[in-house]
Amino acid sequence: MTTPSPVLPRKPRVRKRGSSHPYVAALTSTRARIGLTLIGLVVLAGLLAPLLASHSPTAQSGQALAGPGSPGHLLGTDDLGRDLLSRVLYGIRTDLAVIALAVPLGAILGCAFALLATAHPALDTVVQRAFDLVLAFPGLILALTITAVLGPGRLPVIIVIALAEVPVFGRQLRAGILVQRTREYAVAARVGGTGRARLVLRHILPNCADPLVVQIAVSLTVAVFLEGAMSFLGVGVRPPEPTLGGILNQALPYLAQSPSFAAGPLLAVTFLVLGLSLLAEALNREIRR
Repeated sequence: MTTPSPVLPRKPRVRKRGSSHPYVAALTSTRARIGLTLIGLVVLAGLLAPLLASHSPTAQSGQALAGPGSPGHLLGTDDLGRDLLSRVLYGIRTDLAVIALAVPLGAILGCAFALLATAHPALDTVVQRAFDLVLAFPGLILALTITAVLGPGRLPVIIVIALAEVPVFGRQLRAGILVQRTREYAVAARVGGTGRARLVLRHILPNCADPLVVQIAVSLTVAVFLEGAMSFLGVGVRPPEPTLGGILNQALPYLAQSPSFAAGPLLAVTFLVLGLSLLAEALNREIRR
């Protein structure tokens, strides 16, 4: 997995009276509106899965590989006769639950390590080497290593995604703190007797927050791919619990016979990734102004 390039921290700026907050301006842009619409459709489909699904996602029937529009099966059925619409909806629900927990966990741990690294040069060296060790493993290699120890399941997927995001957020925040503490306001606060902890938490961190918000949107996109890849390789969430990557893996042998088998999960992944990418781009454009 290629680690996304960090977003450089912005310079402190004074907002003119009457001007909108950068986040408000970003979220009202055309890119953000399209992105939020796509994300909202996928999230809404996952949240309303129990209401929208007409069948249990694990219930089998004798109608294997039925095409779209079959009686009682809007998207058809899989090779075991399970309703594809129900499995896609619950697969979205599973994927959202995993990434919504794993990415914030990785962000919190990464920021905690960044604060620890900037406290003392010796700690900085230790933390940076730990980050280098994690980044030395590509995402899928890291996933295979962890699942070889813990076995496949939801918890290992969460651990893999969180661990992969720790150095990303850690380096992002560390770079921001190193830049911001040389600014005039930080120097003035130190001269005025402000302690190191208060200086970082009260004055510097607010000016490092914007790039982290953008990074969360980027990391959610990466998490969708990583979770899907793990499920596709069979080391993710265990069957019969549906995931989008697991459905794609199941559909692979039947693409020639039933191309629509993979259409549902592909469309859901496309909407989610495209929406997150547009949102991240809109936020990044606005905070760089």
